[in-house]
Amino acid sequence: MLNICGVDVSKNVLDAFVASSGTYARFANDADGIAALAVLCRAEDVELVVMEATGGQERMAYLLLWQAGIGCAVVNAAAVRYHARSKGLLEKTDRIDAAVIASFAAMKDVQAGDPPDVDQLHLKALVTRLSQITCDLTVQKQRLSSCDDAEARASLDEVISLLKRQARHIEGEIASVIDDDPLWAKLAEAFSSIKGVAGRTIAILMAELPEIGLISNKAVSKLAGLAPLADDSGKRKGQRHIRGGRERVRSILYVISWIACKYDNSLAAFHRRLIEAGKPKMVARIAVAHKILVRLNAKAREARMEMQIAT
Repeated sequence: MLNICGVDVSKNVLDAFVASSGTYARFANDADGIAALAVLCRAEDVELVVMEATGGQERMAYLLLWQAGIGCAVVNAAAVRYHARSKGLLEKTDRIDAAVIASFAAMKDVQAGDPPDVDQLHLKALVTRLSQITCDLTVQKQRLSSCDDAEARASLDEVISLLKRQARHIEGEIASVIDDDPLWAKLAEAFSSIKGVAGRTIAILMAELPEIGLISNKAVSKLAGLAPLADDSGKRKGQRHIRGGRERVRSILYVISWIACKYDNSLAAFHRRLIEAGKPKMVARIAVAHKILVRLNAKAREARMEMQIAT
């Protein structure tokens, strides 16, 4: 069994618990604190550091620990909390949470994740920022539409112009990052062959779903949150719903599903059959999004194979 260090991550601190020795320590969630955590892990012969996904607050620790040669994994926070309840732990402190993370990782035989890819992280940061700007633009335009004061409208126009310039700049940066990577460029070419799939969709797929083309259709559907999950018990056959997964990928595929139906007769016919069978419109749209994802996964698999043959 691996010697595991569970780390409870917050904005400013990292609480670490080494399972084998029961050692507990707190570090600052910055470069110096993470370096000190790495020293502790080496002293305790830690083989794996496990932390919860905390909305990005764990990224620096994950990156720097890997760079220090210490394998890391990120686990689902809700799953860890359920594990704590199953053990009868109703108390919740940072120290307890770190110990529970280590216990959960041991029970589930968690293995080290993939070493962080700096280019992948950079692309994801750009895509995230573009999404933020797009949301800000929507808000400012809504405010402009309901504003009658000339001076206030001028201020809103100025902000909208700035956001549009930033959006164009980041779109250009994203395109450059993708074009500079031979594999990403090949994948982008393959994805764009599907009608309705354009620049932003491609960027989100690259940033949020790097596993595309490497795993099965069922697995990629689960990752994107587009796989209907069973809800059966005994004789009861519950209605299947999608949930979880990578929200940004699911959302963009749902958005483009309608566009794709306009240009692809087979998708349009598939959507029409579902509607005629009595399926709700949203269910039909999700089914189309799922079919698009399966096609994208197949395109990515072919593109990766061609790259391997070429090299």
